[in-house]
Amino acid sequence: MSRTVVITGASDGIGAAAAKMLAYPGDTLVVVGRSPEKTKAIAQELESDYFVADFAELDQVRKLAAALAQKYPRIDVLANNAGGIMGSREVTVDGHEKTLQVNHLAPFLLTSLLIDQLVEARATVINTSSNAHRVMAKFNIDDLDAQQRYSPNAAYGNAKLANILFTKELNRRYGDHGVNAVTFHPGVVATHFAAESTWLMRLGYAGVMRRLLLSPEQGADTLLWLATTLPGEDWTPGEYYAKRKIAKTSSLANDAALARQLWERSAVMVGLSK
Repeated sequence: MSRTVVITGASDGIGAAAAKMLAYPGDTLVVVGRSPEKTKAIAQELESDYFVADFAELDQVRKLAAALAQKYPRIDVLANNAGGIMGSREVTVDGHEKTLQVNHLAPFLLTSLLIDQLVEARATVINTSSNAHRVMAKFNIDDLDAQQRYSPNAAYGNAKLANILFTKELNRRYGDHGVNAVTFHPGVVATHFAAESTWLMRLGYAGVMRRLLLSPEQGADTLLWLATTLPGEDWTPGEYYAKRKIAKTSSLANDAALARQLWERSAVMVGLSK
């Protein structure tokens, strides 16, 4: 049976590598990226569908969701892979701290708006997180936009923790409806995801240091595995994986009450509830 597979952040890095590995004959592959030129180039190479959306603008996410819902009655795999670490604190046009919005609020909104298509397909939803949630996060549910305290690393760690909490709550709310949510750590990968961050972080992902990092293909391996195997048999929905195995999380990542609270606040922040 043919599937529809949607990958965000697919114009470069892990997303592009995963898209190339998931371009199966008979399936409908949909790549989503921020750069019109790069996204179109990947799509043409793979003969796939593509959409362009900048997650720093939630209106673009809403338009993306509407376009996807109109074209694809069912979506079998949604890989929320777009993200990155930023530099100095920046507020988006929607009024949110950019790291949180690009890494968490935008995929939360996209997934929520596509929930009917995901339920219809009994879909797999894969959220790209990071072990940064264990070492960088300084999570404060009352300061999600980092108005009181901000650093690029903490903001990124907080967003990656939010990815895990969102995954667990998505699984709690929609697991019985057939949606299988899972999250993973790709490893430290040689990509351009730190392009907007501090000079020190950029240095770590360039030059000589780049040779010590995983390739995008290696980083995409667990995503590929989750997208092509059976939830409930090969892997457990709601869990956090690294190297195809359940990995250790921070204690906050397993706080069910915090996950529910984050969902409710996120819904308000993206305009899904008051």
